[in-house]
Amino acid sequence: MSEKRQSGRERRKEFAKNTQEEIRKNPTSFKVYTVMRILVILILIRQFFLHNYQGMALCILTLVLLVLPAALQVRLRVNIPQPLEIILYCFIFAAEILGELSSFYTAFPWWDTMLHTTNGFLAAAVGFSLVLLLNNDDKLMFSCSPFFVALVAFCFSMTIGVVWEFFECFCDLMWGLDMQKDTIVHTISSVTINPDGLQEPVAINNIHQTIVDGQMLPIDGYLDIGILDTMEDLFVNFIGALTFSTIGFFALRNSEKKSGVVEGLMIRKK
Repeated sequence: MSEKRQSGRERRKEFAKNTQEEIRKNPTSFKVYTVMRILVILILIRQFFLHNYQGMALCILTLVLLVLPAALQVRLRVNIPQPLEIILYCFIFAAEILGELSSFYTAFPWWDTMLHTTNGFLAAAVGFSLVLLLNNDDKLMFSCSPFFVALVAFCFSMTIGVVWEFFECFCDLMWGLDMQKDTIVHTISSVTINPDGLQEPVAINNIHQTIVDGQMLPIDGYLDIGILDTMEDLFVNFIGALTFSTIGFFALRNSEKKSGVVEGLMIRKK
């Protein structure tokens, strides 16, 4: 038993050492990683003095996520290109520290849209890479067409987007986090408010006040609870996924012409 514990400890030390070496391998991405790590640690210290323990947990989560690209490269024996690695670092920082902790999602309504579009683009790139890694395996007896690779990459990205919206909905229902941000609307149409109980929607237009339990909400209109935000997130994810899948399709079809965008985001075997 002690030998197993010792070997397990040694494997974890070796894994941690290899992960640190992987982080330092690319000078530019290492600089970006170092700057962001220092910023997150400083923010973590500030959250401690502010007694914001939720903010501290978010900072710790961010520190773990910043190590994840290098850890995956070691564990899966793949190479993540430097441009993709830098984009991932920036995406994590923008989503967790700027978006959540610094309230960029509220201050800048387009922030969430930008990140979901980027997520669709990057997830398609990852899906594209996974199919190519499988397609280039000598053990396989078939070869995928460029259209098939692009289609799988697109579907992979959309699946990631849908699963994330499931996660947001779950968190909102369980803990009331409002991850699916509400939208103020001035018109609603629903069969629920049909006085005759018929399957015909009744519309209410020009809504400028909402009263809940006798309390008037400080908004000019009515709150749509999450559905429009979810649809917008999925739509921009669709745009990002379609954009990369289209670029990847033409890059594979014209394989003699290298695409800088595709080459910079392709994950490859070591």
